Amino acid sequence: YKRCAIIRPPRDGGIRYRGLTQEQVKILPVDYEIEYICRGSRIIVGPKVRKCLHNGTWTDMNQISRCLLVCPRSWMSLENGRVALLPPGQPVEGTVLHYNCHAGFLLEGFNISHCTKLGKWDSPKPFCFCEYRKPDRNPDRLKKLYIGALFPMSGGWPGGQACLPAAQMALDLVNNRTDILPDYELELIHYDSMCDPGEATKLLYDLLYTEPIKIVLMPGCSSVSTLVAEAARMWNLIVFSYGSSSPALSNRQRFPTFFRTHPSATLHNPTRVRLFQKWGWTKIATIQQTTEVFTSTLDDLEERVKEAGIEISVRQSFLTDPAVAVKNLKRQDARIIVGLFYETEARKVFCEVFKEKLYGKKYVWFLIGWYADNWFKIKDPAINCTVENMTEAVEGHVTTEIVMLNPETVRGASNLTSQEFLAQLMSRLGGKNPEETGGFQEAPLAYDAVWALALALNRTVAPLRAKGWALEDFNYNNKEITAEIYRALNTSSFEGVSGHVVFDAQGSRMAWTLIEQLQGGSYKKIGYYDSTKGNLSWYGNDKWIGLGPPADQTKVIEEFRYLSQKLFVSVSVFAGLGILLGIVCLSFNIYNSSVRYIQNSQPYLNNMTAVGCVLALAAVFPLGIDGLHIQRSQFPVVCQFRLWLLGLGFSLAYGSMFTKIWWVHTVFTKKDEKKEKRKHLEPWKLYATVAVLLAIDVLSLLIWQIMDPLHITVEKFTKEAPKEDLDVLIQPLLEHCSSEKMNTWLGVVYGYKGLLLLLGIFLAYETKSISTEKINDHRAVGMAIYNVAVLCMITAPVTMILSSQQDASFAFASLAIIFSVYITLVVLFVPKIRRLITRGEWQSEQQDTLKTGSSTNNNDEEKSRQLERENRELQKIIQEKEERVTELRNQLAQRQALRSRRRPSVPNQNQNHSVPSSHAEPPSYSPATDKQSLPPSFSNSSDLYQGEGKLSRNNCHNSRLPLLYK
Repeated sequence: YKRCAIIRPPRDGGIRYRGLTQEQVKILPVDYEIEYICRGSRIIVGPKVRKCLHNGTWTDMNQISRCLLVCPRSWMSLENGRVALLPPGQPVEGTVLHYNCHAGFLLEGFNISHCTKLGKWDSPKPFCFCEYRKPDRNPDRLKKLYIGALFPMSGGWPGGQACLPAAQMALDLVNNRTDILPDYELELIHYDSMCDPGEATKLLYDLLYTEPIKIVLMPGCSSVSTLVAEAARMWNLIVFSYGSSSPALSNRQRFPTFFRTHPSATLHNPTRVRLFQKWGWTKIATIQQTTEVFTSTLDDLEERVKEAGIEISVRQSFLTDPAVAVKNLKRQDARIIVGLFYETEARKVFCEVFKEKLYGKKYVWFLIGWYADNWFKIKDPAINCTVENMTEAVEGHVTTEIVMLNPETVRGASNLTSQEFLAQLMSRLGGKNPEETGGFQEAPLAYDAVWALALALNRTVAPLRAKGWALEDFNYNNKEITAEIYRALNTSSFEGVSGHVVFDAQGSRMAWTLIEQLQGGSYKKIGYYDSTKGNLSWYGNDKWIGLGPPADQTKVIEEFRYLSQKLFVSVSVFAGLGILLGIVCLSFNIYNSSVRYIQNSQPYLNNMTAVGCVLALAAVFPLGIDGLHIQRSQFPVVCQFRLWLLGLGFSLAYGSMFTKIWWVHTVFTKKDEKKEKRKHLEPWKLYATVAVLLAIDVLSLLIWQIMDPLHITVEKFTKEAPKEDLDVLIQPLLEHCSSEKMNTWLGVVYGYKGLLLLLGIFLAYETKSISTEKINDHRAVGMAIYNVAVLCMITAPVTMILSSQQDASFAFASLAIIFSVYITLVVLFVPKIRRLITRGEWQSEQQDTLKTGSSTNNNDEEKSRQLERENRELQKIIQEKEERVTELRNQLAQRQALRSRRRPSVPNQNQNHSVPSSHAEPPSYSPATDKQSLPPSFSNSSDLYQGEGKLSRNNCHNSRLPLLYK
């Protein structure tokens, strides 16, 4: 097959290569998919994903992919009119909108608008107005009261798509009623907030600072309502929301003039807690979008589940991309998950849920019930999952939804039943699919909000008239009118199409909760919950993918890791053989302690070495004992045995060897006069040295065990999933001997022992060429110290690193002990055994002969050492003499040169002599004194001394004598 070359990304965009590094992105394989991404707020127009084909080309190359800015979607809806979008799709550069009004309405503004490359429409949004009015009311006499409204037609919650027509229905009915505000007409001035606080800030400014004066503000989603309600107090405005569920809005100190027909989102939480208890769950997880409404809801849920004894084990949040949060839920084994996010983010979340396989019989998702019924089937360019993927991921989830439509056939204040209201609303929507219309479920709340406001205003007319005021006198500084409207709303109580409308002390609506479950791609009612009375009405028709409700967490089975018994038995056999060898060596040393050769090796120190080796080997057995052999309560005793046997064994074995090598170094590396003083070895000093080292170890171990005793600790490892059961995890555990400050104590012990080991290596190296009668095996001791030091310095850090691997740690530590002991015993005792056997010196009846022979051998050794000492002294004398000869030669040469300079100054004397001055020689001069003819031996230097004497007597002036003998 061919491979595909890299193609250029669109302008203002890039290409995402999944699973490849930058170095690998050169030639791409067949079936590899690339994805276009755009910078900033731009979106892809055209193919977003291209696939490498077998012929070396990419899919859909005849279609251009571009990164374009999106124009505001609010222009795509027209109240009392229709909007045609050409070409269909996203409102990007090149899109044209055509506006038409319904019959009886006139268009104000341009009927065509173009989307520019800057992401803006080239003309203001038009609107349709109606001049028709029923004849039973005189329009000329009516005074208008204006309501400033913000309806989100797009964004995270596009609730204005259905809520705005519902509010207009209510306004039409109110304005046509002669018994409600007969002298007034309510008019709605509305904008698209896009459920964005930033956009809402700008629109709020326009509402407040442009005529006419608005008597009430009606925001939609919670984030916008929070902004509007907090600012409205400065203008003495009542804020009435139809779609805000944030618990934070139930705060009269912060929002003193706020009311809402939408119950607080915290009304879902008692229902959720009741369901958790019904299905026996004690552990849940949460994932939320980071907005105030969901944060406040989650804080309330956390308090309620804590009171119910339920734990929130995982709490995740995200701003725009939920990928990481969903992966964390998967990694931390979340099973019962409460999701709090808007509809658009819900699609992103469940696309990631599908990718992470966080759905199925092991998982239950709790979502908010006010999404559109087909929210998961709506195509969203922000995700790359198909409708089939989304349908599979959301199956079985549970929603809790405030009852927003009166289930009873009751005619309320508007003289409409809930079903009649839905029929008229469907007519106003022009046949749009309710499942694809945002805010369809909240439409009854918007309808009842207008009715609640109209009824409250109607009740304020008489009290205001008594005070000399009227509603048309309202301005942003008139607190009296605002107070009357507040009192009227606070005491409102009527039957609406959403049920009984009444407000609590915080201005929030009180209502029932509907529980639904997605079964087979559609929502089914499975119960109601009345939080005021704690009554759960259950239908019993809930369905689960498995046999029933899943468990709230994976069943974890704790399983201890034990030492391999084959390894333990094998090592124990070697340790037992080593103990037997140590006993044999100890017995041999004791039995032959009267042999001179054994005596000269300090047998008591060797006995200590053998005992220490046996103790160290005995420590191998408790090292391999774990919970498989003993009860948990007995484990600290085993820990003590490990520590004391190994500590005392090391102190005896290594301490005795270290004492020998220390004494040899002390005696034979000092000056001669100190050697003579120390030549006579006093055994009690050696034993005292070992005792000091042993006492230091015993004292340090006692302090350790008194202040911070060893106890059992359990190390937990990463959970493991068995192949046969996916809903069970194995929790591996490993027992350790430890203390609170284990690292500190180990640092002290290892530091002290390490210094001893290093010092032992140094002393062994320094004394490797020394031979002594008093300790005749010190070279073997040095070799043993080398091996023990190297093995200990390697073993200590490695066993700390391998502490979590019980087999490797035990094998390394125990084999190091065994090798150290075997090497020590073999090096120290085998040569002695071999010598005594081969020479027959081990028989007790020959001890006298052996002593004599040993004395002879010792005398020869003493003579040899005496000769070597005399030889060294003679060599020093010879060197001094040779230096003296060299000095005398130099003085003679200077003497001759001096005489040669004096002779020309006395010519008369030279003429009277028969010997020429050029051939005059000193009387003591002879060819033998010439530098070339002098032999290097010391015997010839006597002639020089003799000649020197003659020269001094015959020819040297008294003043030259100090120079000659300097």
